[in-house]
Formats: sequence, C-alpha cells, structure tokens
Amino acid sequence: MLSLSYSTNKDDIANDLQDASNNKQIILVPIDYALKNFSVINKAQYAQARMVLEKKLKGINTLRFGAEYLYSEEKTAYTLFNGNRFDESVKENMKAAFAETDFYITNNIAAKLGARAEHTDILDKWNLAPRVSLAYKFRDESQASIAYGIFYQNPERKYLPAANTGLDFARASHYILQYQKLSNNRVLRAELFYKHYENLYKTSTGPTGRDVAANNNGYGYARGFELFWRDKKSIRNFDYWVTYSFLDTKRDFLNYPTEIQPSFAATHTASLVMKKFVLPWKTGFNASYSFASGRPYYNLKYDNGTGKYLIADQGKTINYNSLGFSLNYLPNLGKANTKTFIVWVLSVTNVLGQDQVFGYNYSNLNGRKVPVTPASRRFVYVGCFISFGIDRTQDAINNNL
Repeated sequence: MLSLSYSTNKDDIANDLQDASNNKQIILVPIDYALKNFSVINKAQYAQARMVLEKKLKGINTLRFGAEYLYSEEKTAYTLFNGNRFDESVKENMKAAFAETDFYITNNIAAKLGARAEHTDILDKWNLAPRVSLAYKFRDESQASIAYGIFYQNPERKYLPAANTGLDFARASHYILQYQKLSNNRVLRAELFYKHYENLYKTSTGPTGRDVAANNNGYGYARGFELFWRDKKSIRNFDYWVTYSFLDTKRDFLNYPTEIQPSFAATHTASLVMKKFVLPWKTGFNASYSFASGRPYYNLKYDNGTGKYLIADQGKTINYNSLGFSLNYLPNLGKANTKTFIVWVLSVTNVLGQDQVFGYNYSNLNGRKVPVTPASRRFVYVGCFISFGIDRTQDAINNNL
C-alpha cells in the first residue's frame, strides 16, 4: 500500500488592543498589554508519503513492514507593536522505518512484536521505539491482553524555534492490561493503564513574548482505568453503551512550576449513548449524556525575584454535563441495488442548556478572571450526507450523536 498527500496553508493575522471606542491602544506598562498589538504572516506546506508491505506467513501469521516520510516547512513573519519584525523558519524532514508481526504461539495465545525507528531534522537525532503485546483467548470467547510500548514526540510547532539547540525527544512508556468479552451482540471491556513521561519539554519566554521549548527537564505520569459496556441484544432495534474512566495524572512540563494535574485532565468522565431505530419510518432516534468532573485551572505568573513561574490562583471548574439528541432519516433504506446512500441528520447539543465552564482567562493587571464558556448554550445542526458506492451511513450517524 502506498499513500501520498500534500497541503499548503497561509495565515495573515492582525491583533489590536482597543478601547470601548475601538481605538487602538498601546500600553507599555505592563509590557503584556503592548504585546497584544501584533501581526503574523505564516506560510506553510506539508507533504507525507507512506508505504506498507504485508507478507502472509504460515497459517494466519503476518509480517508487515514499511517506511514513512514527513516534510513540513513553515515561514513566519511576526511584527510587534513597535515595528520590530522577527522572521522564523521551521523545516522538518522526518524519516521512519517500521516493522511488526502478528503470530500465534498456540491456538489461544497470540503475540504482536514491532519496532519503529525515526530520525528528525528538528532535533537531528534518531530514536528506536519497541512495542509488544500478548493476548490470551479463553474458552468463553473472552480475551485478556497485556501491552507495552515506547512513544517519542518532537516539540509542538508553537514552541519552535526552540531556545536551546540541544533538545531531545520527549518520551512516554505505556503499560496496558485489558480484558474484553464479545458475545451475543454485547461487549464488555475493562482496561488498566499506566504511562510514565520523561524528557518532557519545559518552556521559557522567547523574544516575541511567547513560550518556546527550552529544555527536557519535564516529567510526569498518568494512571487509571476505563470501563465500556455495549448491548445491542436485550431490546430489539435498540443499541446503547456506557463508558466510565478514572484518571490520576500529574505533569511538570511547559511553564508549570511543579508537578501538578494538567488543566486538560478530568479525574472522572462518563457517558451514556442510546440509539433506537424505527424501521417503518426509516428513522433513528439517538440520545447521549456526557459527564466530566471539574478540571483544574491555574493563573501562572512569572516572578522576577525567583526567575520562575508561580501559581497566583488556582481552582477547579464546575462539573461538565451535556445532554444531546439527534435523529437520522434514511430515505433510500430498503431500495434494491442502490449505489447512493443518503442520511438526513438533525442534532442538538446541550439540550437542557446547562452551564459549562472550560477554564478561566486572567487579567494581567489585577488578576480578574473570566470563565471560558461555549459561544452559545445550545448548538443545532441540520445536514445531509451523501456517499456513492460505499455505505458511510453509520459514520454519519455516529459522528453526530
């Protein structure tokens, strides 16, 4: 299999600090206000090539191997309030080779062994990431598996060019234990995981006032479990599933002053999805409910005395709750030899209009905080999806639950 892709993009952005009369303001003290007046022109192009070869071995054993090439180049012109211009260029050539094999040790025991080697121009370094998993199938058709793998990552583009040319890859080691049972259109899955992070990127302030990667002194961990139950059997033409996850995680990375829970991580998340299809009407009715416990938020301020960031304020957002509803109409359902698949969709998010807070933005002057909320309490979507040749009906339905 061979796949190729290419894309290009241009952004032309201008940002002004304005008063109530929409007049541009330049406030030099504190300097953070002046930095709100800027312009950015960014030109980027991206290309990817990937080749995968597969060889069937004895029985149902399989060997796969291949190569991948990623190219990206971004040129940015950043102009400050005083006319000073900073030109940046980030160019990446990432080459990778990989191989993996699926083989059966016995009729009930299967293993997957693999490795991936990468070289990146940004860091001018190589890495080698081994991955292995082992699965055992029980007599009742259930399965238990254990997996281990190492994963590497470059600095994100927004933290480049880096302040230090001696950076290394960020590294994560994953340990996963899973149990799954599929029987009579029912699925039960439970998973335990532990992830160890090392060499995470710490940031410092660059010449344009934004954070850039400075060193690999960051670290952290994530551990928890996930539960999944799906039942398509108990009620005719009715499908539902329930999920729950528990996450305990802390990281010291970016501009964090110490090891703390990241602002994007919720300790508890859960969801319930229900789908009922009425065949004579060719219509499906769907409802979903999502919950997440409050996420932490922080006001991190740089202290000139210590030369470090400090936590000036912190707390947790309110719990996230959202009830969604959607219906799908399939006008071509039941027609013989149809090659056109049509799905009409109506979906409404946050039907009850519950309050949702994703975090807080802080004022640099007095520490006043303003909640980050959705642009509107509810979102209503009406659309029509048409696919030719290949039936994408379930994709359209599931993407709008």
